[in-house]
Amino acid sequence: MEKLLTFPDQSAMILSIRAKAMLFHDPRSSELLQQVERIARSDATTLIIGETGTGKELIARHIHDQSGRQGPFVAVNCGAFSETLIDAELFGHEAGAFTGATQARSGWFEAANGGTLFLDEIGDLSLALQVKLLRVLQERQVVRLGARRPIPLNVRLVAATNVDLHKAIEAGRFRSDLYYRLGVASVQLPPLSERAGDILPLARHFIGVYSAKLKRSNVALSAQASAALLSYEWPGNIRELENVIHFALIVSSGDLIQAEDLKLTGISHRRQHEHQNLHTAPAFGSFQQQLTSVFSRMIEADQPELFDSVEEILVRTAYNASNRNQVHTARVLGISRNILRTQLKRFGLIGFEAGTASGSELLQ
Repeated sequence: MEKLLTFPDQSAMILSIRAKAMLFHDPRSSELLQQVERIARSDATTLIIGETGTGKELIARHIHDQSGRQGPFVAVNCGAFSETLIDAELFGHEAGAFTGATQARSGWFEAANGGTLFLDEIGDLSLALQVKLLRVLQERQVVRLGARRPIPLNVRLVAATNVDLHKAIEAGRFRSDLYYRLGVASVQLPPLSERAGDILPLARHFIGVYSAKLKRSNVALSAQASAALLSYEWPGNIRELENVIHFALIVSSGDLIQAEDLKLTGISHRRQHEHQNLHTAPAFGSFQQQLTSVFSRMIEADQPELFDSVEEILVRTAYNASNRNQVHTARVLGISRNILRTQLKRFGLIGFEAGTASGSELLQ
């Protein structure tokens, strides 16, 4: 029987960009599962690397479940909090440590004592917080804000990121010593498009989940629909597949989901465009030459606020090309969603209140 990973309470996760199920049918996925379970039996700090929607938190939960740890599993999204707030949330604080701290409060490290702490979007942590995190990992103790007494910890740390930390290190945004401390054991999650053997089993799983909610039975995929799912690029990975199946069940009639019932709106259909792109896409070196020429002319013309102008054009172009989808835009630019949201607000592309993803955005 195939191994199925799901969240314990999926009903509370309707508005979520996370993958809510993983199956390990594809040979590459089966090898991945074996690697994950070997890592789980150790107590090594683990770094999970993968695109949004590939199932990083599900893998982290499976590591915890297989580790034998009796304490809780605590999941924290580092990109969802301001620097000041996440400092207090991670490490805890004493009463009076800052304005509004009317009573002492333990942090996530203490809450996860005896268990596993999962830090998602670890690349969004500021350099100052990276130093504190490194110290906690080295000393196995935490000091609350406003306190002097250290609190001993027995916590396994699992971190995850969807950005290239090597590039972040080169850019001075991430500490190399923390990277090596986090990556004692690394798990590389391939995108769904590279796990083709998982696509149809996952689709059938989601058909079962949403058929029950919609009070439908015996619904299956037509041969054409199956072929369409297998030929699609899946830029949104497992989460996008779930949305596609949910929508297809809503609009389809009869017992078969047809290809036209699928709302496949991603960047491209891989197999249809690979051959064409191979012959028509210009070499990257020529793009560099064109950019160098344009920038040189702008510099010679003494273009005011050159850096800000170029940055705004790049962000605007990527945002519009991605149909104003923040997840896809961040992926195209190779930055985290948190950094992208800051830039979008800076250039007036979203309002301040949009800094926290709305339900409609999360479903994109």
